[in-house]
Amino acid sequence: MTLWLLDTGPLVAYLDRGDPAHAEVADRLDGFRGRLATTSAVVTEAMHLVAADTRGPRAVAELLVAAGVDVADFSRPPEILLAVELMERYPNLPMDFADATLLLLAEGLACHDLLTLDRRGFSAFRTREGRAMTLVLDSS
Repeated sequence: MTLWLLDTGPLVAYLDRGDPAHAEVADRLDGFRGRLATTSAVVTEAMHLVAADTRGPRAVAELLVAAGVDVADFSRPPEILLAVELMERYPNLPMDFADATLLLLAEGLACHDLLTLDRRGFSAFRTREGRAMTLVLDSS
C-alpha cells in the first residue's frame, strides 16, 4: 500500500477552499487510496494556523480521523535533540521543528513521499542518511 507523509500546508489548504493550493491538494488527496502519516508537530502547527476559525481545530481533527491518518510523536528529549540537529543543518532555509519531525518519520517508516507545499525547503532538506524527499505534488 502506498504511503504518503503529510505536511502542514496541504492539511490546511485542503480545509480552506479559499487557499490558492486547495484545488491541487484536494485533487491529489481525494484520489489517493493509500495511507497517510504525519507527526504531532504538524498537527500542532495546523491547529495553530486554523485557530482563527472557531471550527478550524475541529475540522483538522475530523479530517485526520476520517482519513485514518497515523500521527507519530517525537516529543521525547532524545528525539527532540535529533530534530534540532537536523534543524541546525539548514540555518539559511530554515527548517522548523515540524519539518524536522517529518524527516525523522521518513527515516522511521522508510517512506520518502511527502505531500507538502514547501517545495523550496523540502527540495533541499535531507534525512540524516542523506535521502531526499519525493514531493508528491511535483510527481505524476
